[in-house]
Amino acid sequence: MNPLFMKAIAWLAALIVAASILIVIAGQLGLLRGRPPENLGVHDGRLKPPSRSPNSVSSQARLHDAQRYAVEYAHIEPLRFSGDGTAALEKLRRIVADMPGAQVIESKPDYLYVQFVTTWLKFVDDTELWRSPAENVFHVRSASRIGHKDLGVNRARIEAIRARFEAAR
Repeated sequence: MNPLFMKAIAWLAALIVAASILIVIAGQLGLLRGRPPENLGVHDGRLKPPSRSPNSVSSQARLHDAQRYAVEYAHIEPLRFSGDGTAALEKLRRIVADMPGAQVIESKPDYLYVQFVTTWLKFVDDTELWRSPAENVFHVRSASRIGHKDLGVNRARIEAIRARFEAAR
């Protein structure tokens, strides 16, 4: 093989390793956390709209279509419950608190706000659950703070919460 080609490959490999190490260090220093979103919580019976980019899910995505935020990728079904909504939300709080990287930021009788932080890069996803008493459901919204795509992480997380919630009935 050509020695110049081998040298170029070695330099490229070293560059990739160095870039990977720098990204992990940036994550550990909190440089990839992003800023907390504004307007979280429930406003007029709605959670914040899903992101404009494909890195979030919302059970209310279709309600925001007049604002052109709702895209089919973001829609997810709400979590259904029966019986005491406050007890059901407490069950949800315990489920999410036991999940990797979860930090419960706000817990009210009808609302839960949780931040999920990834282990290595410290990316933060903001997850909200709101009990709609008129519908007997928990509306959900989960979104990445940074990045264009989330590789389905928020959807998978909500579906994991749903599975654990339904199994705990």
